[in-house]
Amino acid sequence: MAFFKKLKDRLFNSSSKLDEGLDAIMQDGDLEDTDPPDVQPTPQPDLPAPEPAPAEPAPAEPAPVEPAPSEDAPRTPARPPPTPEEIPPPVSEISAETPPEIPTQPVRPTAAPTPLEIPIEDIPTADPDTNQRSGLLGRLFVRGDIARAPRRVLDDDMLEQLEELLITADMGVETALRVTANMAEGRMGKRLSAQEIKQLLAAEIARIMEPVAQPMPLYRRTPQVVLVVGVNGSGKTTTIGKLASQFKAAGKSVVIAAGDTFRAAAVEQLQIWGDRAGVPVLTAPEGSDPASLAWDAMEQAERDGVDLLMIDTAGRLQNRADLMEELAKIVRVIRKKDETAPHNTLLVLDATTGQNALSQVETFQKLADVSGLVMTKLDGTARGGVLVALADKFGLPIHAIGVGEQIDDLAPFDPEEFAAALTGLDTG
Repeated sequence: MAFFKKLKDRLFNSSSKLDEGLDAIMQDGDLEDTDPPDVQPTPQPDLPAPEPAPAEPAPAEPAPVEPAPSEDAPRTPARPPPTPEEIPPPVSEISAETPPEIPTQPVRPTAAPTPLEIPIEDIPTADPDTNQRSGLLGRLFVRGDIARAPRRVLDDDMLEQLEELLITADMGVETALRVTANMAEGRMGKRLSAQEIKQLLAAEIARIMEPVAQPMPLYRRTPQVVLVVGVNGSGKTTTIGKLASQFKAAGKSVVIAAGDTFRAAAVEQLQIWGDRAGVPVLTAPEGSDPASLAWDAMEQAERDGVDLLMIDTAGRLQNRADLMEELAKIVRVIRKKDETAPHNTLLVLDATTGQNALSQVETFQKLADVSGLVMTKLDGTARGGVLVALADKFGLPIHAIGVGEQIDDLAPFDPEEFAAALTGLDTG
């Protein structure tokens, strides 16, 4: 739960974007903040109209006395000086036939259900006492009891607005349409609150991402070769350092090969992370062939009996054919040494790139046979929804997500925690 709190706090850019959009959607419609229209008050029994209340005693000056009305005439309020027949009896002496006093305002029936007592399929009821609300949308519900939150009919217009909101959150058109269609199934025409919409959205996101939430597999074969690829600035180097630290803490022996031989700064950065993790880093002279370094690193890892060999590669744009061919060469050389290698090819994606991440996956998957994804920089973007689109389109395992620069800011991917953080919910 410690990482979930960090994830929820640092996914604020993405969750607040959804919050603002959902707040606008709820305000753009026929809202109802009390009972839904199908809840009718219990009808009052037909009662005779009450007699007028007795008039206050007259002031000191007497008014003229009009002739007493006949027995067939309706009774009129007493006027001073009254005759004995016209004096109304005290309240305690009103006969049983006189109806009790009825309030001027109708009494709201206590048996009528509140909105949250009306069942809505598959929507868990929020507990006002335990549900911790934070963020922009959380303040929407602090205005009053959640049971009396504004509600809006789920109709075609509202679905279209939800689709547009998810598209702006970088879920992509196809994924947004699929998510909203599943949310609306069996619920069209129902009045939903913003909290219920968030719960439905989180449940659907978690359902999509559940099959891809898988840790990186470990094999008995040694060394297990892990090739790490990605575009420039995606966070490959820091991801390698964090993973190496975690594998070593799990009792595995790890070696890192600095395959980005074109940038001296990249080698220095990797050595810093190697020192932090307590893991050796193999390097080569600047400008060396990275494929040759990969071969030498595999030979040394075999001699030393290392469990994991993690090979860094230079960042390369997916539209640079020459650089992508260089990556393909690294893979060919590795397979000459071990035809089953690389055993894992991790594609590190920068969440701030949004929908461009989809084209990166397509290109790297063709050349390097990507086996799993790591998403970084979720703390600095409002495009966290792209991870949902990736899971929906490719179905590649998502091994870990990163929300910062510290060594413990990378954690295994949990679909429910991610969905809750993305939508601003609290699992506690």
